Amino acid sequence: MDWWPVALVVVLAMGFTYTNGFHDAANAIATSVTTRALTPRIALGLGAVMNLLGAFAGMRVAETIGSDIVVVPTGATGIVLCVGALVGATGWNLLTWWRGLPSSSTHALVGGLGGAALAAGASVQWGSVRDKVAIPMVVSPVVGVVGGFLVMTAILWIFRRASPGPTARGFRYAQTVSAAAMAFGHGMQDATKTAGVVALALVAAGHQPADDPSVPLWVIALSAVVLSLGSAAGGWRIMRTLGRGIIHLDPPQGFAAEATAASVLYVATATGAPISTTHAITAAITGVGATRSAKAVRWGVARSIVLAWVLTFPGAGLAAALVYGLLSPLT
Repeated sequence: MDWWPVALVVVLAMGFTYTNGFHDAANAIATSVTTRALTPRIALGLGAVMNLLGAFAGMRVAETIGSDIVVVPTGATGIVLCVGALVGATGWNLLTWWRGLPSSSTHALVGGLGGAALAAGASVQWGSVRDKVAIPMVVSPVVGVVGGFLVMTAILWIFRRASPGPTARGFRYAQTVSAAAMAFGHGMQDATKTAGVVALALVAAGHQPADDPSVPLWVIALSAVVLSLGSAAGGWRIMRTLGRGIIHLDPPQGFAAEATAASVLYVATATGAPISTTHAITAAITGVGATRSAKAVRWGVARSIVLAWVLTFPGAGLAAALVYGLLSPLT
């Protein structure tokens, strides 16, 4: 098959990656901006650079998306499957961004792949989806809530006799490190996922063996650059939801949330699990806020976010299936 169908998938994949960047930029920087640890301009720049660097450490996640979610058919059917998945996931990203809801770009992409594969009659590797997507999807927010609560509890105990002013200033400086760690983890996870879809397109077009799970370095590099550009564009609607909608954070709380979420991302990446950076940071913020009191958390906002999470798989999957159906006459 010619290269132009693959080029089309690359363009769509980079479009999704760009929306992922500005959709999820808030994940890494919202807490640092709202606690005034970093200015928005500095935070966005830091996030963009660390996203770029983190992308090259997430190859295992790319291989999971590229070989463990669906068995892509060869020829035009496989290309249209990839197109449907990307268009469906991008549409869901734009919808939730417009509504200001921090939904999961990861699960939008996996849902899009699943929906397009079912519409195409292709094989979905349900066992792998269960082990590498569904179980981490449930476990990572739980770990985030518990971890955020424990880290914040430890901070409160360690600094219980410290002067509030110097302590807050110290944690503002510490948030530069924790925000950078969070952005690096976002790059490890999110820049590599669409690279996995491009690898699927290469297999479908016959330019890469089906039993080769590797993702070309040029695809990772391109995804990294585009994700960084999207992150630099910012995601102010979602930033307001994460930074102020769930709970108003102070610098120690912001540091605890970012450090917890970054740790969750690193462990997941090491196992090749494509988890949601949105899940990780939102859960960590909720756990941190609960140390103040259960009433301090705005549970109505949290419920809206959970609803967006629940709807992401079927919403993106249905959109991808519809796109595949419209384009199926081309196969």
